[in-house]
Amino acid sequence: MSKTTQYWLMKSEPDAFSIDDLKRKGQEHWDGVRNYQARNFMRDGMRIGDRIFFYHSNCAEPGIVGIAEVATDAYPDPSQFDPKSKYFDAASSRDNPRWMLVDVKFVKKLKRTITLKELQADAALTDMALVRKGNRLSVMPVGAEEWRHILAME
Repeated sequence: MSKTTQYWLMKSEPDAFSIDDLKRKGQEHWDGVRNYQARNFMRDGMRIGDRIFFYHSNCAEPGIVGIAEVATDAYPDPSQFDPKSKYFDAASSRDNPRWMLVDVKFVKKLKRTITLKELQADAALTDMALVRKGNRLSVMPVGAEEWRHILAME
């Protein structure tokens, strides 16, 4: 039985970890997610080979800047166990980890940023989680039609 590729959007602040950082490293773990719904998307939904829109947030021009791929199944985020990490969670244990992550690998940098304003203004994307009012998740699903539509905007 073949698996259907799923599509995601993952936000990162470019001064913390940018598409250029991922390009340079090739593959990196996506740590620090501390929202249960976003964690559940990584833990329960993401599969190796799924495609990801890499999104720069909290910057002058937020938007989709590249494409990455899920490289591993979800596993415990080691930063939750490190007291020196800003992502440390004293309530999480190795026997019952609270926070999960996946590794992502670089696929490509887009020729241009597809801005949040463009996405919000596009009538074909009104149901997309990213453009819904109040949605601040750092990890979210993207529909297959939304994925194709956005790729055509590049």
